[in-house]
Amino acid sequence: MIETLFREGKAFSVFPYRVVYMPLKEPCKFPVQVGFSVTTRRFPHAVDRNRIKRLGREAWRLQKQELYDHLRSQSRQLAVFLIYTDKKIADFPTLRGKISIILERLKA
Repeated sequence: MIETLFREGKAFSVFPYRVVYMPLKEPCKFPVQVGFSVTTRRFPHAVDRNRIKRLGREAWRLQKQELYDHLRSQSRQLAVFLIYTDKKIADFPTLRGKISIILERLKA
């Protein structure tokens, strides 16, 4: 499914994330399937990559309900992949604000 997402999905950027998404054709238990990625090239230490992914997942978890409700009301489902593109680790409030913008764009 990830290959299909990158091959056929649409993309936009909200720095420090590049977002690739597409509607799901097959029914799924949840309205959104989401993945987070941080490149080894920019962050060679696993501890840094894991911290960035953990912060992003937590920001997503705290704000996802509005998007979930919106998609359920329209009987839609999405696959979303967020790729971290910055060269330094952003703080949690910054990431939370960016995830909020991403969620608003995904509702459109």
